[in-house]
Amino acid sequence: MEASLEQTLQEGKLFRQINELIVAHLRDNNLNQAAAAAASATMIPLNTDVPPNRLFELVAKGLAVEREEVSRGVSFSSLLNSASGIPAAHGSLPLGSNAIDFSIMHNTKGSSKTFPKHETKHVSDHKNVARCARFSRDGRFVATGSSDTSIKLFEVSKTKQSMLTDARDGPVRPVIRTFYDHSQPINDLDFHPQNAILISGAKDNTIKFFDFSKTVARRAVRVIQDTHNVRSVSFHPSGEYLLAGTDHPIPHLYDINTFKCYLTANAHDPNNIAAINQVRYSSTGSMYVTASKDGSLGVWDGVTAQCIRPIVSAHGSMEATSASFTKDQRFILSCGKDSTVKLWEVGTGRLVKQYLGAVHKQQRCQAVFNDTEEFVLSIDEPNNEVVIWDALTAEKVAMWPSNHSGSPRWIDHSPTEAAFVTCGGDWSVRFWKEIQIQ
Repeated sequence: MEASLEQTLQEGKLFRQINELIVAHLRDNNLNQAAAAAASATMIPLNTDVPPNRLFELVAKGLAVEREEVSRGVSFSSLLNSASGIPAAHGSLPLGSNAIDFSIMHNTKGSSKTFPKHETKHVSDHKNVARCARFSRDGRFVATGSSDTSIKLFEVSKTKQSMLTDARDGPVRPVIRTFYDHSQPINDLDFHPQNAILISGAKDNTIKFFDFSKTVARRAVRVIQDTHNVRSVSFHPSGEYLLAGTDHPIPHLYDINTFKCYLTANAHDPNNIAAINQVRYSSTGSMYVTASKDGSLGVWDGVTAQCIRPIVSAHGSMEATSASFTKDQRFILSCGKDSTVKLWEVGTGRLVKQYLGAVHKQQRCQAVFNDTEEFVLSIDEPNNEVVIWDALTAEKVAMWPSNHSGSPRWIDHSPTEAAFVTCGGDWSVRFWKEIQIQ
């Protein structure tokens, strides 16, 4: 565990050194506008103390070593990763070829894309309000949590199979596990990035670990006892740590091997006493974001646990109910009880886009991207609809009846395909998938 923590810290230091070299190189070559932009985006001081031409010298030396190693038949990249102690894939950005580059956003009104038609089916019921849902990172599973304190685990392939009208082998049951071990309503869920472990945060001040590789397990295999109502949970991409957003204003960072809790000693605002509605890691774990009840957002350094970009009053005085990073970690999508969904630039804290026209004032609503980040989805409470916007133009492109009795309480989209789930105050769970045109 100590080795893993040390590796994470070393990686963070290395990334910071690289950014310092880039900023200094641009500055020293009178590329002032580019230097200022890079400094702002990476949170590096523009006057960083780096010797002149240092980046040039290191690149020249590195290229010379690479040529020498290639001539000897040695892979330079493997040599570098071995020497640094950083796995080759660790920390790389998992950017799909279909990811949207939001940095080129401009006024493209009138050129919105069409969101494909979806079909929906009621796939299960809880015994009380269905409060939250979460897809696994590989899109194979989705879990839902309820006020009845239960958690249902669905296998996505079986869920889609159950929607076929010509199922020859009889009815297919998409729910493959049901867990009961909380004493209060479930607030949030997350899947371990590598193992068959599902975690839940609840109003009973606990985080519970469920092993869904075991077919007969119904109870948690491990429990973290927090001091507050656990409103949100998020695994670090390494699976070694997890974050809890609670009624306490500072995120709780847990080492999952020792269950030790770490709190930063330097919050961004000493007067902030607001609870955290949601916390989410970025794709590499280098940052995490919080959405708080006072309407603020916070961007936190994943290594130092310091708030590096407070966005005060992001949703005015109304609650910020959700926040998550884009795949490239450069932007944050947030939702609030001011009936707005907003896109923010991480490096500057600048508001980039607003997605308007859906009212959500009562419930802890969430806004999400679809799997390609071309569209944004959320809920309109008065009209009981799922609302979809073109992510680039911010134009509303679809409004679909949710088919819940009363507006949905939660929405979550698969990270791997055109499918999403909605959870309702009518206790039901509905699965939505794109209609395949023959």
